[in-house]
Amino acid sequence: MDRSASQLPIHFPESPEPISNAKIAKLRDQARERQERDAIAAGLPDWPEKARGIPNGALRSSLFGVVRKGARDYLKRQKLASVDGLTIVFNGPRLTQYHLDVWEQCLHIAMGDGTGKIIRFTAYSFLKSIGRATGKSDREWLKGTLLDLASSVIEVTDGRKAYFGPLIHHGVRDETTKEYIIEINPKLALLYGVDGWTRIEFVQRQALRKQPLAQWLHGFYSTHAQPYGYKVETIRRLCGSETKELFHFRAELRDALAKLSSSTGWSCSIDGQDLVRVGKAKGDSADRVRG
Repeated sequence: MDRSASQLPIHFPESPEPISNAKIAKLRDQARERQERDAIAAGLPDWPEKARGIPNGALRSSLFGVVRKGARDYLKRQKLASVDGLTIVFNGPRLTQYHLDVWEQCLHIAMGDGTGKIIRFTAYSFLKSIGRATGKSDREWLKGTLLDLASSVIEVTDGRKAYFGPLIHHGVRDETTKEYIIEINPKLALLYGVDGWTRIEFVQRQALRKQPLAQWLHGFYSTHAQPYGYKVETIRRLCGSETKELFHFRAELRDALAKLSSSTGWSCSIDGQDLVRVGKAKGDSADRVRG
């Protein structure tokens, strides 16, 4: 009896076509886009009221540099000094530690309201929150500083992700109520990620007001759970100091390190090899550093 007619035909599938490099690249791009969408949707991470959450890239570079008073240069697509593995290209007026005071307070407000949403504040309340006077000249200073931030565009690459865009989006100011209405760029969330930011102790930073080098050092070393030695020349380059003579900068640095130590309790010194040494108590800042 012929049984072959009652049997189902067996199909042998062809070998799958090898995935091309172009397809692999497309899949990676799609995965990256999903991750970026998720990060933007999540918004900024949470930090305590007494802290300020800042992306490490802003603290490990000369983005908010140590700049003397007076006229500031306008930089056109200039690569800024930064630690190894981090690339920052900047377009806009050179920014200072005073700009960082304003930017971090905008981010602090946005932390509660969410990036991509509108943040509102009066000049009076904002200036009080960052420890400034509230007179006419201070209100004009705030206006100019916000304009600087809105006109500044950065490109940041850390080897894993890249961001480019303004530090804050557009805004309006009600001339009657003096209220500012500003949109924070939602893609700023990409600069944070899971491990790309640090909680800055606000009281410590405030204690260093009008001491830009000490403030820069505070932000820079806050990103290090266990700081290691940096040459004095390297610190001068990273902070964007305009002091030309290294021995003059070294004297400024010693003074700033003394102020930093007084504010934080960290041990700060320059050793015989011209290395800056910063020591923290065990566990100090380790829980505040994300990457």
